[in-house]
Order: sequence, then structure tokens, then C-alpha cells
Amino acid sequence: MNPVALNELIASRRSVYTSQFVPGKVIPEEIIRQILENACWAPNHGNKEPWQFQVYSGNGLKKLANLQAGLYKQYAGEGFKEIKYEKLRNNPLRASHIISIGMKRTKGKQIPEVEDIAAVACAVENIYLSVTAYGLGGYWTTGGITYMEEAKPFFGLDSEDRLMGFFYLGYIAIPSPQAKRSPMDAKVSWIKE
Repeated sequence: MNPVALNELIASRRSVYTSQFVPGKVIPEEIIRQILENACWAPNHGNKEPWQFQVYSGNGLKKLANLQAGLYKQYAGEGFKEIKYEKLRNNPLRASHIISIGMKRTKGKQIPEVEDIAAVACAVENIYLSVTAYGLGGYWTTGGITYMEEAKPFFGLDSEDRLMGFFYLGYIAIPSPQAKRSPMDAKVSWIKE
């Protein structure tokens, strides 16, 4: 492994949104499978592997779009916004693939929930890095129906589980600008004695 290449990969990771995707260009399934294989190598407490993914492509994108928009319309009540509804109906159709990100609570030996959440987040970072390595674009969104209890059953999740969002993938038409970070030393303390 080349440490310099790894450093460059991590520093070049970006969120790339649906408006930046090449319309209609589909990522080969074998690449999506490898990205998910890489996700499954994330660290996790007790080797419980709490992540659960569902992959939407082709007509599955329409199914997801209709599900999201329908649930939002059904449960938004007074807070309903037509623009949000239309976004939920149309944005999924701009992606090559969408991965729902679920966290299944471990059974038996109980692990603190925060550790399962952290494990799923590590898996998503592996997705991000893999997407970058393949020259693809993508982003993790926790918008839409992510925090709706009513959405969980559609993703194979029980009440104690969490829907942690969706990862949209596509080919990049418009790159994201270079990211900025504050200096590392502003957030790191060194204790040597």
C-alpha cells in the first residue's frame, strides 16, 4: 500500500450531488458490489456488523422515489411543502444507484447503540472512499424520510433499529470544489509527559 496515495484519496473525498451527476449513465453492478464489499470491512464492536443496505437501481429508483414522496405526503401534516415533495419524487431518478443505510441492533450480547451507529458510519466512510477511488460521485443524505418511524418497515428495520439515510451514486459531470479544513493543530492536543 502506498501511504501517499491513501493520503491523497482521503483528502480528495467529496460529496457530489444529483445535480452534478451525468444523467442516465449507470454504474456497473460489479462496481456497486465491490463498494458494498468494502463497506462491510468497517470496524465494528463484537463483529456484529450492524449495517444493512438495500440497493435501488433501474425501476427500483422509481419505487424508492414514490415511497419517499408518498410517506412524506401522508405524514407531513401542516408542515407539508410541495417543493420538498417534488424533490423526493425526482431526485432519486437522477442517480445511477441509491443505497439505503440501515442499522440493525445487535441481538444477544447488547452493545451500546452508539457503537453500532459508529460502525455504520465507518461503513459509509468506506463507501465514500471506494466511490472516490473508482472516480465516481456520491453523497450521504439524512434528509427526506430518514427519521420517520413509519419508514423503517420498508427497509427491513424494526422499531429498535435505525434508518440512517441514503447514499446516492452516479458518474460525475460537474466536480465538487476542493474541500477546506481548519488546521489539524486547532483540534489536536499532544500529551507527551
